[in-house]
Amino acid sequence: QVQLVESGGGLVQAGDSLRLSCAASGRAMGTYAMGWFRQAPAKEREFVAVIGRSGGRTSYTDSVKGRFTISRDDAKNTVWLQMNNLKPEDTAVYYCAADPQRTIIPSTSRTSYAYWGQGTQVTVSS
Repeated sequence: QVQLVESGGGLVQAGDSLRLSCAASGRAMGTYAMGWFRQAPAKEREFVAVIGRSGGRTSYTDSVKGRFTISRDDAKNTVWLQMNNLKPEDTAVYYCAADPQRTIIPSTSRTSYAYWGQGTQVTVSS
């Protein structure tokens, strides 16, 4: 299995940028599709972005398209989420997750992801 640790969250103003990192340890990250999910207060955890094994395929929720970019470096066992032009509605706890299923297209469903980090808080003020 794999252990995940997120970092890079913080308090920023609308329009600012943040880069979240997720460091994986244990089993090699290259065997997993990786995803970022977020959960705002009183809301369900939702899909933000996913990236397939080897990084060939990515998918984004509509509200972040053109603003967020997911990337990975398997040699560094790290996946990133670059977040630009942040908005107050992006405020949430952001979670990194790993999907061990060997699918070609990375899943956007949180139920597919077996391993999760502890989360990092992102707060965007208006």
